[in-house]
Amino acid sequence: MAEPTPVDKLRAIMAQLRAPVGGCPWDTAQDFSTIAPYTIEEAYEVADAIDRGDLADLKDELGDLLLQVVFHARMAEEAGHFDFDDVARAINDKMLRRHPHVFDGNGDAYAATGREPPPNAGDAEKQLLDWEQRKQAERHAKGGDASALAGIARGLPEWQRAVKLQKRAARTGFDWPDVNPVFDKLHEEIEELRQEFAQGTGHEALEDELGDVLFVAANLSRHGKVDFGAALRRANAKFERRFRRMEEMAAAEGIELSSLSLSEQDRYWDRAKREERGG
Repeated sequence: MAEPTPVDKLRAIMAQLRAPVGGCPWDTAQDFSTIAPYTIEEAYEVADAIDRGDLADLKDELGDLLLQVVFHARMAEEAGHFDFDDVARAINDKMLRRHPHVFDGNGDAYAATGREPPPNAGDAEKQLLDWEQRKQAERHAKGGDASALAGIARGLPEWQRAVKLQKRAARTGFDWPDVNPVFDKLHEEIEELRQEFAQGTGHEALEDELGDVLFVAANLSRHGKVDFGAALRRANAKFERRFRRMEEMAAAEGIELSSLSLSEQDRYWDRAKREERGG
């Protein structure tokens, strides 16, 4: 008897965990909605391992993410909807269908057959645009939402949805020609936010104006071809690094940072910045 593959073993483990008899009470109590937050969390942990350049951790986190796929597939199989193999077949078909510059209509790679792929196969920008167009065509064929904004998941982090909404709109021509009017718009929205803080008309209005500022900031990142999430992660990491250094410097002098005034704390912040910059 052939040794089961690692994926087959994982599926067998999940089947046992979900078994009504002899299974795990926690695992058997879950459903799609209760597992979804864990799926999102594991995806973020994969991104975090990549950001830290920790390949050993990345291997573990990818395993955790794979477990999420197996978990969802197992619950669907129990309900008679689909199983793990159906999931794999669906993504296989989709990848072949959406890469006609790599695979022919029979699913054979042009490189393997020796035939030339279609023109512009090596143009990454064109392929990204073609990918989106194929997705939209597939939605239309299914009778789905015909909007250029269709298919942008509401479960995405809002900053990511903002960028995707802007990209989709830009493909219809609804976009600023360059970054300068985006800066003008940012200054306009900041001034409106400043006025809202001064007037204090209510939480909802303040939330609305702050949202406008963040939406324009996302547009700036798009025009600058900067990943909004990566930029924010860098800012978070910088703040954490410098604040921890402030705490270290204060503790080395026998001082509790929280006992200091803001101006005194600022002096530690400035020292931490100078150290980091080599000044």
